[in-house]
Amino acid sequence: MMSCILFIKAARYMDALLSSDFGPLTHTAKAQTNPAFPAAQMNPAHEPLAGRVAIVTGGSGGIGSAVATHLASLGARVVVGYIGDSAPADHLVASLNSSSAAADNHREPPRAVAVAVAVDVSDPAQVAQLFDAAEAAFGPDLHVLVAAAGDASYPRIADTSPEQWDRAFGVNARGTFLCCREAARRLARGGAGRIVTFSSSNVASLRPGYGAYVATKAAVEAMTKVLAKELGGTGITANAVAPGPVATPMFYAGKSEERVAAAARECPMGRVADPADVAPVVGFLCTDAAGWINGQVIRVNGGYV
Repeated sequence: MMSCILFIKAARYMDALLSSDFGPLTHTAKAQTNPAFPAAQMNPAHEPLAGRVAIVTGGSGGIGSAVATHLASLGARVVVGYIGDSAPADHLVASLNSSSAAADNHREPPRAVAVAVAVDVSDPAQVAQLFDAAEAAFGPDLHVLVAAAGDASYPRIADTSPEQWDRAFGVNARGTFLCCREAARRLARGGAGRIVTFSSSNVASLRPGYGAYVATKAAVEAMTKVLAKELGGTGITANAVAPGPVATPMFYAGKSEERVAAAARECPMGRVADPADVAPVVGFLCTDAAGWINGQVIRVNGGYV
């Protein structure tokens, strides 16, 4: 009898809690429907970025290419920013559009889901034109920036020329700043806006030969954290992803086979990463599910640091 009474009292308490303005579940519902911060459009679980437009700089190769491909698989329309040879970007865009057409064969004509745009991210005019091109291709609402363009060389500080230093900062720090500045001005408000910058786990490992490179990435981390706070109230989040060694041309440049093998041994997973190990983390940060992750540096390195 006593158990029955306790059960009835507990049920009544929960009923009162759910109907009260002070109930935790009620608070959760109110936070999600606050008119000052409307919820982002709900999308199917298999395409959480359906209807969103993502700009990916450095998108034609390495990690950037994997990110662009992954975001498209999540339903986003993707602007692939590249510099130099257009062939890799054109090939990637053609592949993404072909895959979309095959999956959406009832639509005539097939809808383009990707475009390639040449951009020097260290040039503010070209960065603005990149966002203009995204709007021209997919409409005025832009939602995601992934600033993956980067440059790397690995001389020791005593051997680093001013030109090498300036180039590293021009692409990695200045380029990320210009893209973030444009995104802060132009991404959609209201909960769907996402900025993801790229740092490096070498900011934590501080290995010899990475002085200039690490300095640029430390600047990116600090700027990203400040940006997240400055964007308060907009619904736009800003986070940095910091991979460890990843099997890309940038990683292999200037390294002996012995050094590459040593990097693999230093990782508890026994290998260097593949770009496909990093892309899903970026993809998650771009979705509504990551809306409470903001101003963070996510080290994606298999335990390397």
